[in-house]
Amino acid sequence: MTEHSLLDGFDEFVSDILKDWNVPGCAVAVVRNGEAILARGYGLRDVEHNLPVTADTLFAIGSCTKAFTALCLGMLVDEGKLDWDKPVRDYLADFHLFDPVATERMTPRDLLCHRSGLPRHDMIWFATAYSRKELYARLRYLEPNKDLRTVWQYQNLMFMTAGVLLERIADCSWEDFMRSRILAPLGMQMSNLSVIDSQRVSDHARPYHEKDDQLTQIPFHNIDAIAPAGSINSSVNEMAHWLLMQLNNGKYGDHQLISETVLQEMHTPQMVMPRGNPEDKELGYPSYGLGWVINTYRGHLFIQHGGGIDGFSALTTLLPEQHAGIVVLTNRDAGQVSGLATLNLQDRLLGLEQVDWNRRGRERKEKAKQAEKEARHEQAEQSLAQEAPTTHPLADYAGTYEHVGYGPLTVTLAGEKLVASYGRFQTPLQHLHYDTFEGKWEDLDIKQAVQFHMDMEGNIVALSSALEVAGKAIEFKRVPDESLREGGVLARYIGQYEVAGMTASVTLRGEETLVLTVPGQPPYELLPVDRLHFKLKGLEGFSIEFRLADNNQVTEAILHQPNGDFTAKRK
Repeated sequence: MTEHSLLDGFDEFVSDILKDWNVPGCAVAVVRNGEAILARGYGLRDVEHNLPVTADTLFAIGSCTKAFTALCLGMLVDEGKLDWDKPVRDYLADFHLFDPVATERMTPRDLLCHRSGLPRHDMIWFATAYSRKELYARLRYLEPNKDLRTVWQYQNLMFMTAGVLLERIADCSWEDFMRSRILAPLGMQMSNLSVIDSQRVSDHARPYHEKDDQLTQIPFHNIDAIAPAGSINSSVNEMAHWLLMQLNNGKYGDHQLISETVLQEMHTPQMVMPRGNPEDKELGYPSYGLGWVINTYRGHLFIQHGGGIDGFSALTTLLPEQHAGIVVLTNRDAGQVSGLATLNLQDRLLGLEQVDWNRRGRERKEKAKQAEKEARHEQAEQSLAQEAPTTHPLADYAGTYEHVGYGPLTVTLAGEKLVASYGRFQTPLQHLHYDTFEGKWEDLDIKQAVQFHMDMEGNIVALSSALEVAGKAIEFKRVPDESLREGGVLARYIGQYEVAGMTASVTLRGEETLVLTVPGQPPYELLPVDRLHFKLKGLEGFSIEFRLADNNQVTEAILHQPNGDFTAKRK
């Protein structure tokens, strides 16, 4: 089959799927037998200014970056500086996970094939401005939902950790290593590692998102902190160089970037993945290598990785038996066009009759829309049936709540509505029943329940939310208002209190810590719950509540204990 007949009608096919799936533009490259046979742009890189996509237009390639990071570590293996199967702790003494077994046994191979036992925990980096160093330090507080090496679960933070591992061994940043050891030898001169740099180049694609069937331009999302998992920006002209090197056993031009042996190990199945839609009989059972997905299409091997980040979707594919490769880059955060264009090109490269994947995809989209509509209706009926009043006034739920790994989540009262904020996202909270609310983070099609929790005295002390949908809900503990620790506020509680024939004293340690002393007992630090209510540190179910007279002077304190409440009069 000649290149001309191979691509006959492909331009029209791409134009149709861009329209059908409401995607502004895309770029496609195909390599075969050591050269590029197609590198072309379609549609618009900038809708507002009517600027076309070219083969040099820069797009974010998202998680296609993972194969680049895996290659970096493979280079260290070639140099004898890294062993795939030695514990990460042999190289990173400060590597620490929630699970002590995973901490000690996790290997570089585990980092690169998504079998850490951790669910995604993406919101910790996607919503916040934490640095790479901060994210790495917070890993120890993120709970796994599976044991090490038992289940394949996509995990961006482990690829970020692979980047940290690279930096420590190579004694340079992931970015510097990428530029000098991969991008430069491959002649990827315009490719870069941050959307900040992309926007300095005139020929770059703008990111788009569809909401309520309307296409809107959205801001670039800087993911430098987690760069080793997905921050590369490139064009199809330059990504073609990457494909050619992969298909040529690690060599590009005069540069042998990596040995054939190590490259083949990256392309070899390491972990079984969940199967896709079983109706797609053309696709086999996937597995994950090191930064690559390995599968079969209509009986033929292919090696692939997709990528998606705010406003962009990408797909890179290798067909080793055909000595061919495909890259499709788009500027909308939906993967249908990159997938459909790739499947169509696979049919063409394999010399097979073309499957109408576009029709199949549109039919599924309509079914999914209908199912979503029915689910919303059913949920609305259930909400009405379950509705019960809150246990507290709405103002009592407002405050700052904190998880040691995820950091702070705040709840504010705006008029008659609670609003939750985490990092760069906000959502109004719709009351469902009792202390359970529901929110939908702005710009994310994710609805999440938020449940508030009380202590034994009925105070709101925590909330939990499924920020990580695959694991258990993340619990955020309430942080006392900082003003409650001010000396001027606390000083009014200082004094002696008579209770059951004894005199207890409340004193101020330093400027921000109240201490309760009862004869014959050790002193107890008082932890503020609100302006009048304090818990006794280290004693579950024990608290003290101060009472004020009309002149705002403290007259007595109520000691709440599991065996009853006791009134202590102030002397």
